[in-house]
Amino acid sequence: MDIKTFGVVGAGQMGNGIAHVAAASGLEVIMHDISPELVERGVQAIAKNLNRGVEKGRMTEAERDVVLGRIKTSIDLKDMASADFVVEAATENEPVKFQIFKDLDRTCKPGVILATNTSSIPIGRIAAQTGRPEKIIGMHFMNPVPIMKLVEVIRGLPTSEETFKTTWELAEGFGKTPAEANDYPGFISNRILLPMINEAVYCLYHGVGNRESIDTVMKLGMNHPMGPLALADLIGLDTCLAIMETLYEGFKDSKYRPCPLLRKYVEAGWLGRKTKRGFYEY
Repeated sequence: MDIKTFGVVGAGQMGNGIAHVAAASGLEVIMHDISPELVERGVQAIAKNLNRGVEKGRMTEAERDVVLGRIKTSIDLKDMASADFVVEAATENEPVKFQIFKDLDRTCKPGVILATNTSSIPIGRIAAQTGRPEKIIGMHFMNPVPIMKLVEVIRGLPTSEETFKTTWELAEGFGKTPAEANDYPGFISNRILLPMINEAVYCLYHGVGNRESIDTVMKLGMNHPMGPLALADLIGLDTCLAIMETLYEGFKDSKYRPCPLLRKYVEAGWLGRKTKRGFYEY
């Protein structure tokens, strides 16, 4: 299928980033969320990132306007009927994602690939909610999407080779470097990354070091660009907890048990940068 119109469900941090790179690659984009306020906030985030590119001389004002002009907003999922490829980037919550895929399956044209940006939920479980399981695939972008080069492309058990090839080529068309992963909880990236973050939270919980010391050790000792606690705040502590719970549920291995301090922060509403308070204050 020739992809000209690209749908994104979710206008948050990940969704607006995906819409940004799709529009910058020349595709017409439909960016959906559940309220006008949320989609407008997503457009503003894209405009802010594009303006930064203009200020740094990476694009002209005219080029910025062309990219923004390719993005249409929607609060009705039925608008995805005109999309040729859809990526879901909603909250990391199984029932929410399942309902979105049921609705997309009813709405989208036959043959349209429905991808999920899930961080950890098994692709096969999502595919089972639809009547087109061979057209369901994981397309896991990294945050911040306009900057990070990696896209994990995750095959579910029923994912067809054609679906995989189309998604891989689309990622390359976005200027990204795709990496293939198979359908296990957390895939490659978060099966490695989140237990590391969780262990950093345990270090804080047990008093091994304070937040600054833990992050400094990982930045200067392991050459990480950002410490694990600061990274958790960027990802969102609720998302980190959801991924750890998916890993723990999927493997039933105690090494994936979420740190009680992580759960405590989430219960208190300290979710990181998006709430101005996580392991650090913003």
